[in-house]
Amino acid sequence: MHSIGKNTLMNTANYPPPRQPGIAIHASLILTLAVISALAAWRAFESEVGLNLTLSVLLAVAAFIPLPILAYRLSALMRANYSLDRDTLALKWGLRVERIPVSDVEWVRPIAELTPPLPLPWLRLPGSLLGVRHHPDFGPVEFLASNKKKILLVATARRVFAISPNNPAAFVQDFQRAIEMGSLEAAPAQSLYPTFVIARAWESTLARYFWLAGLFLNIGLSIWVSLLIPALPRVSLGFQPSGAPLEPVAGVRLILLPILSLFFFIISWLSGLYFYRREGQRALAFILWAASALTALLFLLAVLFAVTTPI
Repeated sequence: MHSIGKNTLMNTANYPPPRQPGIAIHASLILTLAVISALAAWRAFESEVGLNLTLSVLLAVAAFIPLPILAYRLSALMRANYSLDRDTLALKWGLRVERIPVSDVEWVRPIAELTPPLPLPWLRLPGSLLGVRHHPDFGPVEFLASNKKKILLVATARRVFAISPNNPAAFVQDFQRAIEMGSLEAAPAQSLYPTFVIARAWESTLARYFWLAGLFLNIGLSIWVSLLIPALPRVSLGFQPSGAPLEPVAGVRLILLPILSLFFFIISWLSGLYFYRREGQRALAFILWAASALTALLFLLAVLFAVTTPI
């Protein structure tokens, strides 16, 4: 962090939030859930029709659902930062960016000074205190914080923000100096949300084509398999090295193919959004979205081969 003196021109000072505990917890949860989902999916492929198959599929899906959320929160925490100069206070947390003119900030104070107290977000983990809670005196308070013990409240006329710089005392001191020095120029306010990236990507004809192609292929695959299963008592889901079909299994296992296809589609879609944020990485986003549509098509062909291969 750059030091700030009363009689010097202030450079941009950075106040990152505490990261280490949150990174460790999020990484551990991601690894655990990924292993559970993979093992449950494998068990589903190995199980006969019945309760074990149903429970394995449900466990695989339940363990997979939080993974994109946890992965995004981990990535956001690793890049989170609060920066301050004479003109602007910038709050960055993943795809959420808030740039506030210093002159618009009404006050900064620790959360412990509030009466009545401000409740923390419902879905929170160490390193991930995100969301909006309501305070009877200040209205909505948006959390962009990682450590509840270091939370500072930054109030503007529009909203109050809860942040957690690693050194709250230094942040408050430097902010007071910035106020005393005054702004050099009028800085524009800016609010960016994760949905902004989706809206920008949707404006691209190529992105829309890949998204809709992958979505409709997955929907069609799911509908087709659901119609096939009642009339398909046994099916072979692959080939041996010799080229002969694998041992036939119950036809209901065919439902695992659209589930896997949907998993790949979601992961590729989210990963593509991550790369689309930056101009130089957008080619990677289009490659991932094209691959997700192609993967869905390959799963559809796999079902076609499975149902037409003689047993």
